[in-house]
Order: sequence, then C-alpha cells, then structure tokens
Amino acid sequence: MTTAIIGGGLTGVTLARLLTQQGEEVVILERDETYGGLCRSHTTDGFTFDDGGSHIIFSRDATVQSFMRDVLGENKAERNRNTKIFFKGAYVKYPFENGLAELPAEDRFYCINEYIKTLIALEKGELQPPENFREWILYTFGTGIADLYMIPYNEKIWNYPAEKMSLHWVDGRIPRPPVEDIIKSAIGIETEGYTHQSVFTYPVTGGIEALVRAIAAPVEDTIRCNFSVSSIEKTEDGFLISNGTETITADRCISTIPPQELLPCLLDVPLEIREAVAALCYNSLFSVCLGVSHPVNDYSWLYVPQKELGMFNRISFPSNYSDAVAPAGHSSVLAEITFNEGDAVSRMTDDEIISHTVEGLTKMDILGSPEDVVYAAVKRQEYAYVVYDLAYRENIGIVLSYLKDVGIEPLGRFGEFEYLNMDGCIRRVLDFLDLNNPA
Repeated sequence: MTTAIIGGGLTGVTLARLLTQQGEEVVILERDETYGGLCRSHTTDGFTFDDGGSHIIFSRDATVQSFMRDVLGENKAERNRNTKIFFKGAYVKYPFENGLAELPAEDRFYCINEYIKTLIALEKGELQPPENFREWILYTFGTGIADLYMIPYNEKIWNYPAEKMSLHWVDGRIPRPPVEDIIKSAIGIETEGYTHQSVFTYPVTGGIEALVRAIAAPVEDTIRCNFSVSSIEKTEDGFLISNGTETITADRCISTIPPQELLPCLLDVPLEIREAVAALCYNSLFSVCLGVSHPVNDYSWLYVPQKELGMFNRISFPSNYSDAVAPAGHSSVLAEITFNEGDAVSRMTDDEIISHTVEGLTKMDILGSPEDVVYAAVKRQEYAYVVYDLAYRENIGIVLSYLKDVGIEPLGRFGEFEYLNMDGCIRRVLDFLDLNNPA
C-alpha cells in the first residue's frame, strides 16, 4: 500500500510516521518550501516565534499527551499556566467567570445578578433552548458575563457575529461553570477553571515546529516540499497526483488541506459541491511577533475583549514558555489578529499592523514605549480558524460525502474542515488508523 498525503502539517506528518511504522509506503506532498503548516516557527536575532499563533502542548487525552511529550525527548520544558483577561486596565483571572471578584463592583454585581436571574428563569422553564452561539452564551452565563466578556471576545476572535454561528461545537470546548463556582468567584473565594491546562509543555528550542520536526524525523525523506498539487485523478488502480510537471502514483490519497484548495485539483466537480465549499467560512490570521529589550511580565497569555485597545484578541509571551526563545534579558510578545481576505485589516501593510499592535501594547503598559521593541515581524496564515456558521453542518456534510464518493479521505483540522487543536489532530490520526487497521 502506497499512501499519498496531501499537506505536510501536523496531521500529515503524524499520519506518515504511524503508517510507516505499520510498514506502509508514504509520500507527503507539501506546497510550501517547508513543512509544518500552522505549526511552523522561525528564529531571528535570537527570538523564536510560532508563525501560526501561539501554541502550547497539553491534552486531556492521556495517549496523545504522552505521544507529544515522548517524541520531544529532552527538548521540553514545563510551565505553570498563568493566564489572564485584560479587562478595563486590570488583569482578571481566566476564565472570566472565575475572576468575578476582581471586577469593578458594578460589573461584579451585573454578572452575578444576571447569572442568578438566568438560573431562576431556566429552573422555572421560562427560557427557550438556544438556537445559535450568542443565545447559548446568554443561556449559559447570563447577560452580564455575556456582555462584558464572552460575546465581545468571541466576536473578536471569530470575526463573525455570534448570532450567525452554530452552537453544536461548544459542548466540551467551553465548559459550563458550576453554580457554586460562580457564587464563590463573585464573593472572592478562589476557584479554578480549565484545570487540565494548569501545567503545559513547550519545546526548549525551536518553537512549536520542534514538535512537528520530531514527529517527522523518521519520515522526513518522504516529504516532497514545493510540490503544489494541481490535479488528482482517480484510476482503477489508485490515484495519479500531479503538480503539472511530475506525476505521483499512489494506492490511496489522504487530504489534510482545506477543501477550498483540494477541489480545484479535481475534474468535473458538480456545481452543488463547489457552492457548498464556497459557503464554508474561515478566518485568516496575522501573528505579530515582537522582541522586547527587557522582561515584561510573568504571564503565559492574555485575552483582550475590548476593541478600543486594538484588533488583537490574544497576546502571548513565548519567553515565559522557554528560557531559550529570546536573548538573555529580553522577552517576546506574540499578538494575534484574525481577519478575512478583502476586509480593511487584510489590506494593512506589515508596518501598519506592527505599529497598531505596538501602540495598543503601550496603552496597556505591557510596553513602556515603542522603543522597547528591538525585533518585529508579521506572519500571515490564510487558513487559521474554521468558523462554524449556521449552515456549516449542511455544507461540510455535502463536501465530505462527495470526497468519500471520489475515494479521497479527508483528515485533520483542514482536511475535515473542523476546529481541532493540535491534540485533536493527533487523536483523529489515531482514530483513523484504528478504523482502517483494526486489530
């Protein structure tokens, strides 16, 4: 069995490694000069940044967690999570519902009062089940927490109206806060949320790309970079996959790339399928990488719901993940900005994006002045977040069904076009192998 894997991101290299261990022949066809996808990193002037936004290594899936940690060997550091929400000039405990005591008194009352009113209405049967993401937030947290944090932050990161988003994906990803935790939080009794993230792992050197390279090490000679697939033809014997000048023959074709990039490689795709793919929503991402001449703080990352501070939704501090990703006495800051091609943000130059971000960080007193920045770069990722609009499940169902009919197996965050974190991508690979190679 020869398997062609389209795309050399985390899913692709993990699948290649494990298929090779089972004795199969594989070839990874990667369009870009280097593999890694959203998990690529770069090092310049002693600073290492992740190009696809800040990544850390943790999972509630013990098998996947062990796999990621084991493959890194000695190249890993452990850190205690120290995450905050920057709200009205204060660093509020994350998640927001666990930090209510740190809010101004009026905001604290607003949150707890609306939460209790919502809870009473729910118990009296006065609330209709939610039908979209915005309604789910209000139904779960009450108007106070929704208005002050959950809705503005989520609309900032998704760059999409919450009422036009599906709610099918929130269970398990956004936990429902226990009633007692909300009350404790409001009166100042310490509570914890997302405890599975309390300790995380990160490569000492190399950024998150070190994880992908460690996974790919046994199969690196099977990766064909600069191979931009232009056509995929199904034959009686398998697949013919071409970049226009060279053709690869394979028994099986697995795609880890977005369907928006895959379908143009196929012949005679029905209009219904092309329309379903065109209707799938996603966000693009600016990663704004800043090297700073001095230590800034001891936080892991910050969430920033307020639009007036800047377009960035999350700010990470990679130099707090590892001592080796910034020069001695320096620190690093990574700001993330989501956008869509054609909008005002997408038309900004790198210099404009950097200036905007530095100005916002200075307002927040994370930077003392713009002169603190000694390195700056912007990395653009066209495909970053899958957005679950109200028509998502119908459209993705049409697309995946078509790919199954033509014999191409989609896998991973963009292959299946599903919002999966790193551990979710690896879990999908393990499940795929279990399904296709039963004991």
